[in-house]
Amino acid sequence: MIPKLIKDKVAIVTGASSGIGYATALALSKKGAKVAIGARRTDLLDKLKNEISQNGGEVLSQKLDVTKKSDCDSLVDAVIAKWGRVDILINNAGLMPLSLVKNLKVDEWDRMVDVNIKGVFYCTAASIPHMINQKSGHIVNISSVAGRIVFPTGSVYCATKHAVAAFSEGLRQELSKKYNIRVTSIEPGVVETELTNTITDKSLEPFVKFVKDMKSLKAEDIANAILFAVDSPPHMSVNQVLIRPTEQER
Repeated sequence: MIPKLIKDKVAIVTGASSGIGYATALALSKKGAKVAIGARRTDLLDKLKNEISQNGGEVLSQKLDVTKKSDCDSLVDAVIAKWGRVDILINNAGLMPLSLVKNLKVDEWDRMVDVNIKGVFYCTAASIPHMINQKSGHIVNISSVAGRIVFPTGSVYCATKHAVAAFSEGLRQELSKKYNIRVTSIEPGVVETELTNTITDKSLEPFVKFVKDMKSLKAEDIANAILFAVDSPPHMSVNQVLIRPTEQER
């Protein structure tokens, strides 16, 4: 019988206020994990916290801006103080203000680099010392199909997701065999989330309409893929999961 590895584990989920983060935190809790949730929008975090608690789950909620290393350290410190360990880290926080490079939305580029790349670095840096001491852990980084395929208007976003995919593979090589820390890169295609809400480039309005008209993946689909990875048996390391809507060609 394959052991169920999620029950009683301590999981941290960033960007938990909506979308994939919200669905994943809820799914982990329903499988018996103790869940720490972080995001900037504390009102939505409170909603998730209440939902987890009402389902009988254990939850810790804290405001988190992943662009601030101090916030990432503080959340992990709170988890250690409450539960004494970190078993699963879901680096989910991200944004996608697509634009044409020639439109020079440099502030948006900076924000993507800060959230999509540095946020992953900061939360990983806060968590791995505890996983190394435990000689166990699982890091799940949310990359994207854009971490494999570059498309016009996505130059910077794709660059950030390529970085997440590369970082994930480097972590795997460094940590998995020596410290029993598994690493998974989840690479969704179009998912029905708030990501397109960050697009300010007016030339992309037809693209946004196309995405919204597509039969997209649900956040719960990605949560299920994450559950598969973290609940796999100890001898099995799910390194990459690429998941697209059936209608998505690229």
